[in-house]
Amino acid sequence: MLLLAFDTATPAVTAAIGESGPDGAFTLRASAASVDARRHGELLSPTVARLAEEAGTALADLDHVAVGIGPGPYTGLRVGLATAHALAEALGVPCHGIATLDALAFATGRTEPFVAMTDARRKEVFWARYDDHLTRVGEVRVDRPAELDTGGLPLVGDGARMYADVLGTGSDPVDPLHPDAAAMAELALLRLRRGGELPEPNPLYLRRPDAVEPGAPKKVRQWVK
Repeated sequence: MLLLAFDTATPAVTAAIGESGPDGAFTLRASAASVDARRHGELLSPTVARLAEEAGTALADLDHVAVGIGPGPYTGLRVGLATAHALAEALGVPCHGIATLDALAFATGRTEPFVAMTDARRKEVFWARYDDHLTRVGEVRVDRPAELDTGGLPLVGDGARMYADVLGTGSDPVDPLHPDAAAMAELALLRLRRGGELPEPNPLYLRRPDAVEPGAPKKVRQWVK
């Protein structure tokens, strides 16, 4: 199975093409990542095209597309999801979702409990607990760092780095900071091979977007003398 994975739910734009052989072994064909929170729309499509060239394959050869479903800032998240839906439909291949924090957690390779955390803006973080790099405990949540009870578990991700002083982690390791599409591709292929269900490629929103449609204009009462 040949799979393209990418994520734009954080400041990173990351993409990868990976392959699962008959024995289930994962092979990374090509990957790329850059951190630029304002250029998701500009960077993603050229990155995907370049990866296909580096991998020595055509996009038409893909068997699956996997995309990070967040949570994350609205604009960046929509870039990835819209691209994934359009590409999968054009190629006639399945499109799968991967929670962004699950991809971040998988990249750690940790075998003990920990907490993965990304920046949610508004002085908040998206976070989830994991028993190990493959097993999330409960749902992804959004909270202020000062309100979190991490149980003294190790923390990973850019959210942990940004609020280290509040969380009391000091100089403790927080790598990786951002999700890695190479890890996302490997995780997606692993779940597909095991027959597990992958989330639908729909955005995981934990709160309303900053931009909302204006409401109806207020009525103005005119006083006549």
